[in-house]
Amino acid sequence: MAETKIHAYYDDDDVLMHAVKKVKAAKHHIEEVYCPFPVHGLDRAMGLAPTRIAITSFMYGCLGLTIAIVMMNYIMIQDWPMNIGGKPSFSYIENMPAFVPIMFEMTVFFAAHLMVITFYLRSKLWPFKEAENPDVRTTDDHFVMEVEVHNNEDELKELLLETGAVELNIIKKRH
Repeated sequence: MAETKIHAYYDDDDVLMHAVKKVKAAKHHIEEVYCPFPVHGLDRAMGLAPTRIAITSFMYGCLGLTIAIVMMNYIMIQDWPMNIGGKPSFSYIENMPAFVPIMFEMTVFFAAHLMVITFYLRSKLWPFKEAENPDVRTTDDHFVMEVEVHNNEDELKELLLETGAVELNIIKKRH
């Protein structure tokens, strides 16, 4: 069984956005778009579902805040209370204003680091992983739209050239 895809090359992000909208309006399935830099609104134009990374970031921030509170309560109140500058160390609540910077920093630290780790794991970006982009020009100055062909190769080629593609490559993969 052979799977056929067309790689349409573009040299401008505005032309690419217009092409994606036109191809989606013509009811063709866009497999992937490879870009040298993020293109604002491309995910919406392709019809991709919104990401949930912000929700995980919030949960990681809550985890960091919780760990900061438990850590400061244990270290500064229970384990080794110290009288610093006349501040009482009888309870956490009395000392909380002094702990706010630590709580903030731990919240940001956990949210940022765990969010990056989650992104890499979810995207399957392992160390020493081979690049999946179809052409090295997609890391420099070209954009590639990968579209599946379903017995409509001529019609699809005509549409892609009409949208401003500077080059078309037909890729046939055997399974």
